[in-house]
Amino acid sequence: MEDKMSFFDICGGRLALQRRYYSPSCREFCVSSPRLSLRLLTVVTCTVWLAAYGLFTLCENSMILSAAIFVTLLGLLGYLHFVKIDQETLLIIDSLGIQMTSSYASGKESTTFIEMGKVKDVIINEAIYMQKVIYYLCILLKDPGEPDGISQVVPVFQVSTEHLSFFSKEVLFTFSSSLRIHRYLCSVGM
Repeated sequence: MEDKMSFFDICGGRLALQRRYYSPSCREFCVSSPRLSLRLLTVVTCTVWLAAYGLFTLCENSMILSAAIFVTLLGLLGYLHFVKIDQETLLIIDSLGIQMTSSYASGKESTTFIEMGKVKDVIINEAIYMQKVIYYLCILLKDPGEPDGISQVVPVFQVSTEHLSFFSKEVLFTFSSSLRIHRYLCSVGM
């Protein structure tokens, strides 16, 4: 079963959510953000190059134009490869663990797998962004040395939603039910 919903990110951009249910114990959530805007790319590039041309007319040094082209290209490649996330996928398998995959605009993919036994809890955390309070999901990992301690807080989606929405509540409910099932199976000895 699959369904789609749309939400907003913290900057007001549209996000698309796809929920896929492969089985009762295997669910996937996929958040997609809009592609890079050609209009924004053109505006930034023209602004940098016009500023460089203005400096060139004052200094009459052609290295300024070459540096502007070089900085623009490096900045764009860095943005596409390290910052602009096109799609984030969260795969939850009750008895096994959680796999988080981020696909960047350059084609790079980053995948993290967390065993269900290492998960202490899943929470909705809040943060202040500019003049807004935003909510996002976090996984609390158990500290191996201290049973009641938390070793790490892992944010689930890098593209945060603007407000506490049905999406956050549903993913939290899915995580919680998966943790309960895993803890039950561990207590029974399966």
